Amino acid sequence: MDTLPSDPEILYQPDESPPLFLNLGLALQMVMLSIGGIVLTPAIIIRAADASTEYLVWAVFAAVVVSGISTIIQALGKFRIGAGHILLMGTSGAFIGVCIGAIVEGGPAVMATLVIISSLIQIIFARSLSKFRHILTPTVTGTVIMLIAVTVMPILFDMILEIPEEFPLSSAAVSATSTLVITLILTIKAKNILRLWAPMIGVISGTIISAFYGLYDTQAIIDADWIGLPTGGFPGIDLSFSPVFWAFLPAFVFVTIIGAIETVGDSIAIQKVSWRNRRAPDFRTVQGALSADGIGNFLSGMFGTIPNTTYSTTVSIVELTGVASKSCGIAIGGIIIFLSINPKFLAVILAIPSPVVGAFLIVLVAMLFILGMKIVLQDGLNYKTGLICGISFWVGVGIQNGDIFPGFFNEFAAGAFKNGMVSGGLIAIALTLISDFSFRGRQRIQTKLDISVFDELRGFIDNFSKKFSWSSDFTLRVEAAVEEALLILCDESKEDNKEGALQLSIKNEPSQATLEFYAGDSKENLEDRIALLGTDISTPDIERDFSVRMLKHLTTSVRHERYHGTEILILKVQKSSASDVRI
Repeated sequence: MDTLPSDPEILYQPDESPPLFLNLGLALQMVMLSIGGIVLTPAIIIRAADASTEYLVWAVFAAVVVSGISTIIQALGKFRIGAGHILLMGTSGAFIGVCIGAIVEGGPAVMATLVIISSLIQIIFARSLSKFRHILTPTVTGTVIMLIAVTVMPILFDMILEIPEEFPLSSAAVSATSTLVITLILTIKAKNILRLWAPMIGVISGTIISAFYGLYDTQAIIDADWIGLPTGGFPGIDLSFSPVFWAFLPAFVFVTIIGAIETVGDSIAIQKVSWRNRRAPDFRTVQGALSADGIGNFLSGMFGTIPNTTYSTTVSIVELTGVASKSCGIAIGGIIIFLSINPKFLAVILAIPSPVVGAFLIVLVAMLFILGMKIVLQDGLNYKTGLICGISFWVGVGIQNGDIFPGFFNEFAAGAFKNGMVSGGLIAIALTLISDFSFRGRQRIQTKLDISVFDELRGFIDNFSKKFSWSSDFTLRVEAAVEEALLILCDESKEDNKEGALQLSIKNEPSQATLEFYAGDSKENLEDRIALLGTDISTPDIERDFSVRMLKHLTTSVRHERYHGTEILILKVQKSSASDVRI
């Protein structure tokens, strides 16, 4: 595990603020690329459900307001709510099927109640995230992110062709191609300030070209009001808990869980692209992102509109521009709220032709797909993880394209599972659970967090090694790794003046042993300490870092997951000889 390289492409980290003008400009261009989805999703759902125009106007307004508020909450990251990173929030396409069904069968008020109840599940899920760590593996989260690209890409291809019938197809082709080419050239070649404006330059260039064909609808801008607020349409909340509510609740909970997994993936991914020196993912940040997502869904239900979620394209835009400042995230939320009461400005953005928006989003979604692959591969790809990823991904693709039992999935649970991300994500979870629960080579011990318990742990390891016929050399190597890990954990506990419990779990695998330590909070991530060790052993902290260096030498992998109230240290010790691999 060598020192992690710096990423010179990051211009502003989350804790740094760009100048005000630059901050607002960067926020505006991100809003330009996202506001369409925020507005169109509730419009599609409510029109498909044949609800009233009054409710449609209200639901779109409320969706925009809630998206702005929840985006600000994500960026602030206060009181364990929010990621403290740029994570734009917007209406969730995964809920289209279940929301249409709920409105048709029970009305908007029943849908609002379902959204509120399912949001509470997500908030509870965020607080208990460490208990689900064996399910939300890099394989699962990475596969879900890859499937997001699969579910979105067909929509983008349709957007490229989405022009009025009276316009020639060449107008869409030229507008989309010019946007794509200019964006790619700037993405690959642009440096410094020009790179910051690459998204806006690409979109504006494509829009200007489309205007020559008459695709830019200026009349809609002229007709829009400067100030506009809905005068009615709020559906209220139905607390009668009718049979319709209970019939749709399981589907809403399932889709909410999949949305939570998407948020887990997005919050891990945004950490990977937000710092100059790459850091190990902090799962307290993930918990904050999930909590903010749950709060956003709760507000959506209270306002009687469609649930929201993190927009994964945010990660690609941050990677593209190099701006990860959370002050930019706050500005994004503020602009979204501003647009909710200014139809004129909103119309200017919504008038951007679909071929232009679709062409640019193809770049972002392609980057997102690659990022999902990187997350899957971060711990290495073996037979088990490769099978889980491969089966889940391709079944998700098949269901999304309507190639696998389309009649069944279109009808089951109001069509919630015909979405490739939902179905593929659930399959990945199911396969992970099956592979984990069917594994018998695991034992655990609970004791106190103190160096005096090492003899007790060594006896536990000796008994375990005899059961699986480990060689004496390999057993000693595992014991040494446990000793160094215990010293590190006790050192952290001593600095915090606290005593706690310790749980050690050992899993025997064909080529390695996996050790998992569960303890209380620590001050810093051990992965980051290992990455910063370098090769110089004459540093002032050599005594403190000795155990870390030994751990690096004894193991093939160290992963440190930090949650609120819990930290989990995962070590992998390789079996190096034939006598080590008897099982």
